[in-house]
Amino acid sequence: MNLKKYLAQSDNRLVALVGALAAFGTYSCMYAFRKPFTAATFDGLEWLGIDYKVWLIFAQTIGYTLSKFYGIRFISEMGHKKRALSIVVLIAIAWLALLVFPLAGRPYNIIFLLINGFPLGMVWGLVFSYLEGRKHTEFMGAFLGVSFIFSSGLVKSVGAGLMVNYGITQWWMPFFTGLIFMLPLVVFVWLLDQTPPPTVEDEKLRSRRVPMTREDRKYFFRNYASGILMLVSAYIILTLLRDVRDNFVSNIWAEQGLSNDPAIFTATEVPISIAVLIIISLLVLIKNNMKALMVNHWLIMAGFGCILMATGLFAADAISVTNWMVITGLGLYMAYVPFNCVIFDRFMAVFKHAGNAGFLMYVADSFGYLGSMSFLFYKELAGFGEMSWTQFFQNSLLITSVIGLLLTAMAAVYFKRKHKHQSEITSHKIILATQA
Repeated sequence: MNLKKYLAQSDNRLVALVGALAAFGTYSCMYAFRKPFTAATFDGLEWLGIDYKVWLIFAQTIGYTLSKFYGIRFISEMGHKKRALSIVVLIAIAWLALLVFPLAGRPYNIIFLLINGFPLGMVWGLVFSYLEGRKHTEFMGAFLGVSFIFSSGLVKSVGAGLMVNYGITQWWMPFFTGLIFMLPLVVFVWLLDQTPPPTVEDEKLRSRRVPMTREDRKYFFRNYASGILMLVSAYIILTLLRDVRDNFVSNIWAEQGLSNDPAIFTATEVPISIAVLIIISLLVLIKNNMKALMVNHWLIMAGFGCILMATGLFAADAISVTNWMVITGLGLYMAYVPFNCVIFDRFMAVFKHAGNAGFLMYVADSFGYLGSMSFLFYKELAGFGEMSWTQFFQNSLLITSVIGLLLTAMAAVYFKRKHKHQSEITSHKIILATQA
């Protein structure tokens, strides 16, 4: 008996555990092909008057953003065939771009980070498609969600270690970091592909997930446009804040005199990963889909509140920079992870439209990364280029967290009213059918 057949006959909890570990491992390994270059600072390098690291992040983010827009169709329409092969092929293309990156030289190597970003942008949707629409989606999604928190620190520590301990240059470091993670990637993708499809019980609890045509997507969006736009706007804020923290954390640590400690990347992210894992996993205990959807909104608002409080304390010199980075990171990911793992899955379960959560996730992601990219351009071109990353991040957190709080609160009110209205219509139809 192969593993997939064994799991299909096993308890749902074993399937959830295997799926969670496989998703965590797969996406953690993917990050080794995306984020290690950000562990380098590229100090003193510029092109056309703009910091060279900013150019590299621009390029990768452009590729990633284009991928998210393409993924709205690609992920929502894709069935369950060849998902594992697609994940490995997409990451292999990104790795080949990292091989050419140091060979091309400046400024031509910028284009290869754009090429690197495009295939990687579709991996999340492929991985999550194994997890959505299940009784234990929150549990599995929590592991997937914390993977990019944990792995972001891990791959930066590995990349920084390669430079500090083995003398590998900042240009070759991304490729060799990917080399270290290639074999584990293949193993975890194989394990992920062994997870059986959702059971009849899963579909009863969370609704069946199916591919969506273009007309399906248009009809779905029109029905919930106002609420979706408010959530997407809040997610744009979270994405740009997350990206500034993720991409320029090495610059912030350097400004604070902590650049010679490769382990600091992992040390600050591990406690955040554990806390977010526990918080998101507990959502699986909420059986009522509407209650769970509202709790997700409250969790996002709590994350924004945490960011605002910690940044206010740091601005007043009441907490250290390390504590500030940990607390704001916790708030950021408390708010960010639900968008990537659970809120849209519960959304589909509440409103019971034929389709999949991947569509909504990629709508949010595409505009989120577009906003993030625009935000970086704004910093460099609107007179903030000389501002330290610490100060820029601090100011950004104070302003945008308030806006995010308001948007999420309005979205919660909208969806609660929408659900009440739809429930009333359904009840009325049942009464009429009974009378007939």
